[in-house]
Amino acid sequence: MSEAAPQFRHDEAVWKPKHSPWLIALVVTLATFMEVLDTSVANVSLPHIAGNLSAGLDESTWVLTSYLVANAVILPLSGWFSDRIGRKRFYMSCVTLFTVSSLLCGLAPSLGWLVFFRILQGIGGGGLQPSEQAILADTFPPAKRGMAFAVYGMAVVAAPALGPTLGGWITDNFSWRWIFLINIPVGIVSLWLTYRMIADPPYLKERQQVRRRVDYIGFGLIVIGLACLQIVLDKGQREDWFETPYIVVLTWIFVVALVAAVFWELRTKDPVVDLRLFKQRNFAMATILLFILGVVLYGSTVLLPQFTQELMGYTAMLSGMVITPGAILIMFLMPISGFLVTHFDVRKVLAAGFLVLGLSMFYMCRFNLAVDFNTLMLARVYQSAALPFIFLPVNVAAYAFLARDKNNAASGLINLARNIGGSVGISMVTTILARREQFHQNVLSSHLTTGNATLRAGTHQLTGWLVHAGSSVWTAQQQAVGLIGAVVARQARLLAYIDNFFLMGVLVLLFVPLAFLMKRSRPGAVSLAH
Repeated sequence: MSEAAPQFRHDEAVWKPKHSPWLIALVVTLATFMEVLDTSVANVSLPHIAGNLSAGLDESTWVLTSYLVANAVILPLSGWFSDRIGRKRFYMSCVTLFTVSSLLCGLAPSLGWLVFFRILQGIGGGGLQPSEQAILADTFPPAKRGMAFAVYGMAVVAAPALGPTLGGWITDNFSWRWIFLINIPVGIVSLWLTYRMIADPPYLKERQQVRRRVDYIGFGLIVIGLACLQIVLDKGQREDWFETPYIVVLTWIFVVALVAAVFWELRTKDPVVDLRLFKQRNFAMATILLFILGVVLYGSTVLLPQFTQELMGYTAMLSGMVITPGAILIMFLMPISGFLVTHFDVRKVLAAGFLVLGLSMFYMCRFNLAVDFNTLMLARVYQSAALPFIFLPVNVAAYAFLARDKNNAASGLINLARNIGGSVGISMVTTILARREQFHQNVLSSHLTTGNATLRAGTHQLTGWLVHAGSSVWTAQQQAVGLIGAVVARQARLLAYIDNFFLMGVLVLLFVPLAFLMKRSRPGAVSLAH
């Protein structure tokens, strides 16, 4: 039996760190930026990895899947580990594991070993974001949390946008192995600075002294459920979803495991994941909104580079440049958002951010096959302008009414929501893209009949040009039909992209009212809620 937990003091004046809170924020953001960057930096390098390790491109996608699975599994468990072994010790263990596994990834002799090392890297990386958020929540009083989360937000929101560009540049100019090896010096510096500057608050030290039983059943159910869910989301479209037996089996496993985990965790005395946090309205609403943010942010980050490369013929580097200005804008706007959430109603800032995000997705519906670089770049800039006014308010609102000793558990859950949202977003847009392209191609092709006067005139004109260019009449006729078919296919693909942008815009706007379902908190107020 476990002993009763002590009563912890939640008054913010009880403990203050020895070093400047802003230095601490920069220290913990360093490793988090490295980890978030690594979730996207490998994407553009997959063809090089596959070629170098003599593997198929489809097999090489496990380099991404394995990392995401391990990352998702450790996120909700990070609070539990922090309570048991200490947050500083857990955070340093994660940085160490991430750094060492990055070295091993860079030296991997085969795809199998690379996937295994990526699993280790995902386990190490998964604990960094929730630990940093909990450290910031404890280090800064509520009146300054907005600006503190601004520093964190620069890393978490800007890094995925910079990842593909940086990954492409490194791979083109050096080797894919350097996308992992560059983590080593950053990890070493982060580890040294963390050892010197970070300390656990007294309530965490007290929690480590309390003897609790280990929730093995909850731990196992969550690990199995999240691992299967992540594999289904990542491989579903590629394997034609429920037409593939192993996707069906994994779907049943994750549904049963996660439903069982919810019932078990709500009934057990010392749960590995504290689901009772969702009884707090602000935390529940914030978690839902972060999930939606993950869907749209990661989904659009996949679509835009793909659109520019597939339909516009851009290189990987040029398509990355479409996204980069938006990332730079985020870094400038984060401090402004931090000021607003400190002095104004967080709910209004959050609703405004979601409104702008939704409108930016509708702006992307204006894309056509002649769209220029500036229009593409501005579309991403408009979207990026909304992100600081979502990410910061939603994180500040999530912690506003939580007791201080709940920060570890809360940070794991809200980061899991954003990451699972990202996986759902990527899976959703790739599925819709494939299905809607087929739909539009069928609709457009239905108009290509011999009775269509415009088609006959166009085919005749194309045939004449091709004959003039040197083709025989018969060959020119076949080429003309092929060219018209290619135009139809490109148009169908374009319409499928537009359908995706429209759907994400509608999705965002539907969730704007959730911001006003939160309890209003006075800027800078200290909550003593349990």
